[in-house]
Amino acid sequence: MDSERGGHCRLAAEYPDGNGMTVRQLYLSDTAVLITRFMAPDGVGEVADFMVPIDSSAPTDTHRLVRVARVVRGSVPFALTCQPRFDYGRAPHTLSWTGDHSALFHGPGTDLHLQSTAGVTLLADGNDITARFTLSAGHAAAVVLTSTASGDRAPPHLSLAGVADALETCRTFWLSWLRSCTYRGRWQDIVNRSAITLKLLTYAPTGAPIAAATMGLPEQIGGERNWDYRYTWVRDASLSVRALIDLGFQEEAHAFRRWLRERIEAGRSASGDPLQIMWRRLIDQGHGCNLCSPVPHGPRRFQRWLDRQRPPRADSRPRGHGASGHRRSSTSSACTTIRPRKRWC
Repeated sequence: MDSERGGHCRLAAEYPDGNGMTVRQLYLSDTAVLITRFMAPDGVGEVADFMVPIDSSAPTDTHRLVRVARVVRGSVPFALTCQPRFDYGRAPHTLSWTGDHSALFHGPGTDLHLQSTAGVTLLADGNDITARFTLSAGHAAAVVLTSTASGDRAPPHLSLAGVADALETCRTFWLSWLRSCTYRGRWQDIVNRSAITLKLLTYAPTGAPIAAATMGLPEQIGGERNWDYRYTWVRDASLSVRALIDLGFQEEAHAFRRWLRERIEAGRSASGDPLQIMWRRLIDQGHGCNLCSPVPHGPRRFQRWLDRQRPPRADSRPRGHGASGHRRSSTSSACTTIRPRKRWC
């Protein structure tokens, strides 16, 4: 969001004037590990991006983004730029050094720890970080960005061996999770990718899927629907969970049911409805994609939208049937116990 004032952490091959470089992206099969491949006359390299899965379902402020650069042919120059912007670019931060290959960005209530392996020299650029390094065939380097609550313990020393273990842990997690999928058919790869995407959109402590992982991307350039979609729309989330149920992922359905029941038992919303449908807050200081603004985000009721977009009543279809009209399988029972208490309008 906002290419000038928004933050980013970029690690990519860097050639003067492009040097005929071609960039391709793909996922490591049946995982959420993203591979960005850089192909140039002088060499072929790639960057693998992944987040380390968290074992516990308890909320945590600690999250790790791991980025691994490696070269498979020739030599490739890489450039790293880390420019965090706290509170959507509205809060300043400070930079301090915590080691030869580690730096600390300190913002309001949050610390960001940037670490690199040997061969990647971090340099200060004001309160930001840059680095440039070249790898040859068979060599690799890594950088890790870890978020923690302000003042929490710094992450342990970074090593390539530790990064390799984290990558294998991430890969094993996704392969193990996909074993619950009951779909067997010609579209297996596409179905697996869709299921992984829905899982990535689900907040583990509550089981609630968010609408999308985007913020500041308008539905149409210049339009007003420039929302922060990183929140849960109850109707949309229900459809996502239904898709997971149909694929055999029962645990996600039970988690969403628990979260939804807790929201209902917490009492009615300000409008009198049993559930909120969406929330927003405006960020007037920033621009979204193609300078669209303002950017709505956060938990504030958007009553006009709700009045126009109320979902259909829960009993608008025959009991026991889904949107397609086909009878639900017995697995749908994971979400039926809350139906008598749900009222939309």
